[in-house]
Order: sequence, then structure tokens, then C-alpha cells
Amino acid sequence: MKKSTLLIAGLLALGSTSMHADEGMWTLYNLPDAVYDQMVAEGFQLPCDMLYNSPNAISNYVVNFSGFCSGVVVSQDGLVFTNHHCGFSAINAHSTVEHDYMKDGFYANSFAEELPNEDLFVSFMKNQQDITARVNKLIAGKNSEETEAIIDSLTNHMTDSIKAIDKTLHISIDPFYEGNKYYATTYQDFPDVRLVFTVPKSMGKFGGETDNWMWPRQTCDFSVFRIYADPKTNGPAAYSKDNVPYHPEHWSPVSLEGYKDKDFAMTVGYPGSTTRYLSSYGIQQRRDIDNTARVQARDIKLAIMKKYMDKSEKTRIQYENQYVTAANYWKNSMGMNKCIDSIGLIRQKAEYEAKIQRWLDEKTVKDPTVNVDFAKLSSLYDASNESALAQIYWTESFWKVSELFKRALDITRGAIEPQGPQDNPKKQYMQFKDNSDEWNLALDKEMTAAMLKNYAEQVPAKYLPDFYTTIKTKFGNNYKKYTEWLYSKSKLMTKGYKFYNDEKNLKDPGIALGMQLIMTYKEIMADLGEKAESIENEEKKLCEAKVQMEMDMPHYSDANFTMRLSYGQVGGYMIGGFNSNYYTTAESIVEKMKRASQVEDYEAEPIMMELMDAKDFGRYADKTTGKMQLCFLTNNDITGGNSGSPIFDGKGRLIGLAFDGNWDSLSSDINFDRKLARCIGVDIRFVLYLMDKWGHADRLLQEINPQ
Repeated sequence: MKKSTLLIAGLLALGSTSMHADEGMWTLYNLPDAVYDQMVAEGFQLPCDMLYNSPNAISNYVVNFSGFCSGVVVSQDGLVFTNHHCGFSAINAHSTVEHDYMKDGFYANSFAEELPNEDLFVSFMKNQQDITARVNKLIAGKNSEETEAIIDSLTNHMTDSIKAIDKTLHISIDPFYEGNKYYATTYQDFPDVRLVFTVPKSMGKFGGETDNWMWPRQTCDFSVFRIYADPKTNGPAAYSKDNVPYHPEHWSPVSLEGYKDKDFAMTVGYPGSTTRYLSSYGIQQRRDIDNTARVQARDIKLAIMKKYMDKSEKTRIQYENQYVTAANYWKNSMGMNKCIDSIGLIRQKAEYEAKIQRWLDEKTVKDPTVNVDFAKLSSLYDASNESALAQIYWTESFWKVSELFKRALDITRGAIEPQGPQDNPKKQYMQFKDNSDEWNLALDKEMTAAMLKNYAEQVPAKYLPDFYTTIKTKFGNNYKKYTEWLYSKSKLMTKGYKFYNDEKNLKDPGIALGMQLIMTYKEIMADLGEKAESIENEEKKLCEAKVQMEMDMPHYSDANFTMRLSYGQVGGYMIGGFNSNYYTTAESIVEKMKRASQVEDYEAEPIMMELMDAKDFGRYADKTTGKMQLCFLTNNDITGGNSGSPIFDGKGRLIGLAFDGNWDSLSSDINFDRKLARCIGVDIRFVLYLMDKWGHADRLLQEINPQ
């Protein structure tokens, strides 16, 4: 690891004097000189402006993939690589029992065969700037609600100004360093993004939940999309059959050279959320309430979905994306709690907070921006635990959980656009589209009944909506009977029913349920809100205190789905006598495939076994080991949102795609473990091998032209 005493890429070394540059989610526009110098010392070979602020900078071809992942442009015709699990919902949306692209994979042999995707987009970051002074003048003395409104207004004003120059641009203003700073970022969104290539799920998600967050790994986690543009301007345009492939000025070179142990490695992408400045009290609440409740509720939901998915291919396709999404952070929450306890993180954090308190006590001039009150923070978290528990169980139980809950909440919160004459409100109505092919009625009923029951068993009685009295008095707490009655009596599930703007709707039991759920949620948030704002203020002071106490060292802000850079080296780790090694080979996936009769997640098509058991992998084999290398480890920093982030070598060439963290450091969202934290990436040679030998995607390989 590193010997630099200047750097602290690790924010939560918790008092250790041995700091390591591997940790860090650095903004590119103001990358500290010390960080860049350390990157060069470790093997980065490009000038600093090749990262940001030059026509051919790396930041110009790394994309925000549809608001939840990252990706990279790899050709002059706008091809984008991202993870298979990032393209999962789009692949699933195109799949039917007759044409199951999830199961069979997909390759478009021509531009005309590439598949458009509703609501999918990629976004390019064009510029970023610190506007903290401007924002602070506007929000001084304001509460959180007023602050949010002011920032929304400023965002709209700045976006209007930039659109006067270029109508395809927009601006987002985000808090950094727990709200101690604000940056404005300019983006350009391309809304026409089409599916070009995907391997079967058996390879794109090889290992399934068995291997999720685990190492060693053999998953070929990639999918390929293409950006389409206005044929006249080469700029963003809504989907049209007349759009043409986007032609970027620059794109990422793709390398077949590979990597060795301790080689420089860098990711650039859009990490979603970390809370590494979080207090010990916040970590305890996350462990005991957020993570524990999420695991408990999702145990139930996942079991119900799997039961019906195993019975029907149609149901599997309907719920596969929902299942995978729920399972991902179900397992993450279990792993995070394990790591929090195994390293004594709450105790370590408390010890570090004691160090901050000593620093505060020694200050001769008191600064209100850093004078965190730890006793107050502790009592605030204690007071918020009950409402925090209710809030997460409400979300896990009712928000987008069943079709009935979705409709009940959508219609009562005004999320359904009224139809009918604009000038006559009495004749306007709300109507749900017929989406009966997207859900299973029996599953929906069982899910509704199960989550109604679980919510009642887990939250304080004061947070139970009034309809629970009906369940008790009229149905004897029989949730199945209540659910059957609800589905039969409510018009919410009646195909084509028109809900007019009249009092008749108030008598509908489904709408009444939705209204009561909304009212309960508002009560929960009212109880939580005041405490949460006070907690936020103290956590903000804690963050600033840490930065000021260590002002001789650079600090990065928590992830907030803005572009970040992380750097380090290729390499494995040791734990409990286990040597992870830093890459996996084709032999290892073949061994797992042979165990498919015992482990369902290791099943794959016979052709995949044949391809991975090849004796000669040609130009895709590593020149040093002679092996077909599948996945590899780096000590780059990673969290959700980084999925699909390009992994670059020291020359700025694409060598892989990041797709996961490792089980042994799943607390890294709140504490980066510099010894164990690893980023798992799919080797770009594995990607290209399957594109070539399985997909026979010659036109794409020629377009990418890997070297």
C-alpha cells in the first residue's frame, strides 16, 4: 500500500497515522495537487488536464447511465459499455416468453435492429463549479424546507441561463461535505439510448445471489447500448426513427494488454451514496434499525416472489427486475451489519469522536460551524429511533410493493394525470392503464396480505392506520380475508375503471387505504422531521470539525451521484489465512458450472461451458499468465452507482468495468477498510471474448477496435 503521509484519501482511518491513497471519491474539477501527484507516483501517465477540462479529457466520455449507474463511451458511433445489471430493467422490458432476451441474450446485427428504451438516458458532465458562497448568502437562517426551496429556485434560474446559451444543457446544485459546500454541475442528457448487445443472464449475472458481493467471482457483468442523436445537430433528441448514432469527439480506448499485480488502476463514475462522516450514533441507528428492518422485510418479499417466479416463466419475467433489485441491498445490509460488528466500528467511531471533542475543547476561539454537541446528537438519535423504525417499515411494506399499494398511493397523492375536458373538473377522471401483463394477481394478493401483517407486527401501534381497526374487528386479524375483500370491493384493480372527481371515490376501500397510508406517512415524517433537521445540523458540524482538524490533508466529500475519481492498484487481500488472489480464470467458472445441479445460480447454457473450457483463447488470453482472466480486484473505492464505471490503466485505457464490492468490507459505505476493501471488475477481455465467440458481433468489435 502507500507510504505517503501527506494524503488521507481515507476519511475514516479513525485516528491512525498510516493513511492510504486508495480510498477516495474525488471530484475532478478541483482534484487536489497532492492527489494527482500521488497518482503519478503510482503509475498514472497522463497530464492532469486529461482527467477534466480539456477536449479529450476522460470525464468527457464517462456517463451517468440513466440516473442509477455509470458507463463509458467506447466508439466513434456512441457505443456505451455498462454492467448487465445496469441494463437489467431494459433487457427485461424487451423480454417475453417467446423472445426472452434475459435468458437467451440479444445482439442487434444492424443499427435498425437496435432496441429503443422508454425513460432510459445517458448524461454527460460538462462543467462543475463551487457556488458555496452564493448559496450560503441565500440560505442563511433558513430551515431545511426553506433551504430546499431556495436551492430549487436557484437551480431553475441557473438552468434557464445556461439554456439561453445551449438549450440541451441543464444544471444541478448538490450539497457536498454534509451541506458545508454546494457545487453546481452542468449536464447534457441524451434520451434516445438503444440496446445493442447482451449476453444471457446466466453469464451476465453468473453466480446470482449466491456470489453477489462475494469473491472469487466469474460474472461477465456487461451490456452494450448506443446513444442516438439528432441527425442535423449531433445533439440530444427524443426518440425518433430518424435519429442517428451519436458521434462523440472522443471515446475511450479499449486495451487487450491487461494488468499485473500492483499495476495502477483508476475508476471514474457516479457513486451514489456514502456516509463516511456519519457519527457513531448514526451508524448504530443504521445497523439496528435501517439494515435490520430491511433484511427482515425483504426476507418475506423475496420468498413470495421466488415462489411464484419458480412456477411460471411469465411471472419470472414480470418480477425478475424487482426481485434482483430487492435482493441486492437485502444481502448488502446483512453484510454491512456483519462488518460493523466484526471490526467494532461503532466503538472506533466513538473513540475518534472523543479525539474531535478534545480538539474542540482546546480551541481558544469557538467556531459555531464546528462546535458539535455530541450529547445532544446522542439524545436526538435516541428520540428518533421509534419514528425511524416506522419510516423504513412503511417504505418496505407499502412503497411499490404490490400493484394494489401502487395504485392506492398513486391516486391519493395525485400521481395520476386527470383525463377529460380541462374546463370542466366534474367530467375529468383518473384511469389506470391496462398493465395486467406486468404483474401476477395471486402474487400481488399474497404480497399485500403479508406486508400488511408484517407492518402491524413491527411498528408501534400509534403508527397503524385506521384500516387496521377494520382488519381486527371485521376480519379477526385475518389478513388474507381482508385482502380478498379489498381486491373484490375496490375499483382500483378493475380494468378501465374511471375515477371521477366526486365523493363516491372516498368510499372505495382501496382509495381509503391509500389516503390513510399517506396520512400515516405524514405523521411519521412529522415526528421524524424536526429531530432529523437537528441531527443534520449536528452531523454537518461534525463533518466540518473533521475537515478543519485535519486541514493539512485533502478530504473528499461523501458520494452523492456526481462524477468521482478513485485510484489505487490491482491486487488481492488476505483475511483469516485466505489469500484472495487478484484475478479469476476460465477454469474456475467451469468448475462452478459443473456444480450447477447443487447450486442453481451456477447454471449456464452448454455453449458457455464449451467456450469457457476452450484450450486456446487467442488474443483474449493474458500475455503474462497465458490464462483467460475473467474478473479482477483493485483497491479502488466503490459503492452503489459505481456499477458500470470504467476501470482505466495508467495510460487511460479501458481494462474493465467495475461491478461490485467484496463481502469482507461491506461497511465501506460508512467506513473504508483500507486492508480489505476491494472493487470487483469484469476484465474487458472477457467481455470482448463473449462478444466475439458467443455473439459473433464482428461489426461491434470492428467499431470498438481494441488494441
